[in-house]
Amino acid sequence: MLSPDTLKNRVAVITGGSSGLGKSIAGEFARLGAHIVITGRNEERLNAAAQDLLSRTPGARVLAVAGDVRNPADVDHWVAETRQAFGQIDILVNNAAGNFVCPAEQLSVNGWNAVVGIVLNGTFYCSRAMGKEMIESGRGGNILNIVATYAWTGGPGTVHSAAAKAGVVAMTRTLAVEWARYGIRVNAIAPGPIEHTGGADKLWPTKTIEERLKQEIPAGRFGQPEEVARLASFIVSDYAGFMTGEVVTLDGGEWLNKGFLKHFEADKSTK
Repeated sequence: MLSPDTLKNRVAVITGGSSGLGKSIAGEFARLGAHIVITGRNEERLNAAAQDLLSRTPGARVLAVAGDVRNPADVDHWVAETRQAFGQIDILVNNAAGNFVCPAEQLSVNGWNAVVGIVLNGTFYCSRAMGKEMIESGRGGNILNIVATYAWTGGPGTVHSAAAKAGVVAMTRTLAVEWARYGIRVNAIAPGPIEHTGGADKLWPTKTIEERLKQEIPAGRFGQPEEVARLASFIVSDYAGFMTGEVVTLDGGEWLNKGFLKHFEADKSTK
């Protein structure tokens, strides 16, 4: 476990921070001493999340600012509000996402644009605005993107999200090289199926789908939000100071489970 002052007095902006992975990451960062800014579109949910974070982490400083990652003006507003409240930005977590299962031939243009707008465009708008702030400050910083393993395997039924997250992987590695000279590290986490997140109800809406999906995970279970949060804390900390341009998979071995052995074992179980 990282020490309680690992992120002391660092300022972290977490998009999509009112629930799921974003809120869990915000809570862990706060526990480690960071000042927190959570963003999202629903002001009521953001304020409730901020109050919950404050109640669970006495002494923490948490700012909730509503807005849409697809709107560059909103992103600029977040930068200004963060600077006014805390004077700096040290960490950005691009967590805001949109996803749903839909065959490509049935996917509407609006559906495509909505997901690509949040995941790909939103990640760039936030990275650009807050990266410029980190560059101008001379302090450097950390940018952490939340992607998915289907960014490199493809994901039938999620062509919009898979394509957008593949773009974010390329963005992660590109910015890591471009901004290393400014002391900015850019990395990503590719979580597998994680329970208690906004995407869970959409990606495995029934018990049958849930059990089939779980059978594909060698670890035999879904991940937990706090496991992603702990990994995120390590990556943005000084413990990972030489890591940049990396995409770390956290999926219980799911994406590697492509071999023939499981089919032989399944065949034996039916005899």
